[in-house]
Amino acid sequence: MKREIIIAGFGGQGVLSMGKILAYAGLLDGKEVTWMPAYGPEQRGGTANVTVIVSDKKISSPILKLFDIAVALNQPSIDKFEERVKPGGILIYDSKGMTRQPKRKDISIYRVDATEKANEIGAQKTFNMIVLGGLLKIDPLIEIDKVMLSLKKSLPERHHHLLPANEEAMKIGSEIIVKEN
Repeated sequence: MKREIIIAGFGGQGVLSMGKILAYAGLLDGKEVTWMPAYGPEQRGGTANVTVIVSDKKISSPILKLFDIAVALNQPSIDKFEERVKPGGILIYDSKGMTRQPKRKDISIYRVDATEKANEIGAQKTFNMIVLGGLLKIDPLIEIDKVMLSLKKSLPERHHHLLPANEEAMKIGSEIIVKEN
């Protein structure tokens, strides 16, 4: 098993954190992983993306041109990465603020209305965990218990009271993701 994933969106959406949690969970699951963030000078509001590779075998390079899975959380990310999903791959997107829908027919396209749901439940900071729950529903490359363990190990202890909300957010994401084509 090898998954080459790009997660992209605006700074402040938890893009880099989502990638870090996924990579750390892969490590805890005994997988080989890479985590390579890229972001503009703005920490919040600027564009950000992270490449994550999770594999059962050694990874030869973290540099990728094409991806098995793209998670696009804003229109610029769809514009940039939709064409870089391998044929037969997966594109997951949040519909908030999109000016056009993804159009490829040779990939599986899923919509997860994470912004809307996070606002509805009054937990905007769980947005990225809703998206991650949707991703793991479509491709369960890492077990949820490993994701929760990675979250627990990466969060300062003073934030451990937020773990149940994050676990619930992943469950919600798995319930609201919808296949579009």
